[in-house]
Amino acid sequence: MSRVAVLMGGRSLERQVSLKSGARAEDALERLGHEVLPIDAGPDLVERLSTLAPDVAFIALHGRDGEDGTVQELLDVLGIPYTGSRVSACISCADKVLAKHVLRDRGIPTPDWHAFSETAFRELGAAQALPAIEERLAFPLVVKPAGQGSALGIKFARTAADVPMALVSAFSYDRKVLLERYVPGRDLAVSVLEDADGEPRALPIVEAVPNEEDFYDFEARYEIGRTRFVCPAELDDELTGRASELAVAAYRALGCEGFARIDLMLHADGGELDVLEANVVPGLTETSLLPQAAEAAGISFDALIARVLELALNRA
Repeated sequence: MSRVAVLMGGRSLERQVSLKSGARAEDALERLGHEVLPIDAGPDLVERLSTLAPDVAFIALHGRDGEDGTVQELLDVLGIPYTGSRVSACISCADKVLAKHVLRDRGIPTPDWHAFSETAFRELGAAQALPAIEERLAFPLVVKPAGQGSALGIKFARTAADVPMALVSAFSYDRKVLLERYVPGRDLAVSVLEDADGEPRALPIVEAVPNEEDFYDFEARYEIGRTRFVCPAELDDELTGRASELAVAAYRALGCEGFARIDLMLHADGGELDVLEANVVPGLTETSLLPQAAEAAGISFDALIARVLELALNRA
C-alpha cells in the first residue's frame, strides 16, 4: 500500500466542490488500505509535501492551480508522482481558447468562436469589433471566461443588448473571454479512462438534462435536484460510437493522460457533434459525471479511484 497525499480545496472558486471531491477520494483510498495524507492546498503546500514525503499525490484540486498545470509543475519539481494529465495537457485544457485552437487544428469539430483579452478591450478598442462578431456568430451567443470550470461565469446573450453585461460577468472571472456560437441540442459528457495498458476507453455517456433552466450552469450542475442525469444516455449505437470516438480523439489531441471528461454537444438539427471542452480533473462528488459513468460501466467508486492511482504509479 502507498502513502497518498490527497490535494484538495485550494483557493479557486471551485474550492467547495474540490473539498467534496477530495473527501470522497480520501474515504475510498482509506477503504483500499492506503495511508492517506489529506492536504488543503495553500501557501505551505511545498513544505508539507516535503515533510510528508508521499509516494504519490492524488489531485482533487479543481479550477485554478489544480487544473492549469500549476500544482503539476510543483509536483514534478519535488519528484512526486501524481494522478491525471501532465503539465502541457493541463495548460491546454484549462485555457478554453487554447483548447479550441488545438481541436480545430486537429480537425476536431468545435463551435465557432472569437476571443479577446481584457487588454484588447481596454486598450485596443476591441469593443468596436463586437458588431462584426455578433453578425458572424449570430444570436444567441455563449459568453464565457477562458479559464474557469464547472460552468462558472458562463452567460447567454440572446441579443446584442445582453452582450455588455455578459462580458462584464465573464471578465470578473478571467482576463480572457470568448464569445461562442450557441449550439442548441443535448449536453453530453464522455468520461475517458485508460485501461491497465494505458489505452484510453470511453465510459458510458452521461446526458445532463436541467429540470427547469434552459442552460446547464454551475448551480444546476452541483445542487442535487436541479439537473437530471441520464446514464447511459439514450442514444442509438451508431451515435454512441461516434460520440465515444470523438471524445477519445479529443483526449489524444489535447495530450490527456490517465482520465479526463470531454464535454460534447449533440446538435438538435441533424445529429452532428461538437467538442465543447475537456476537464483534466473531473469532479468526484455525488452529482459528478465521471463516477456516474464509471458505475454504469460496472466500475465501483473505489475501483475507479484504485485505477486512477494505479495509472499514476505505473507512469512513475
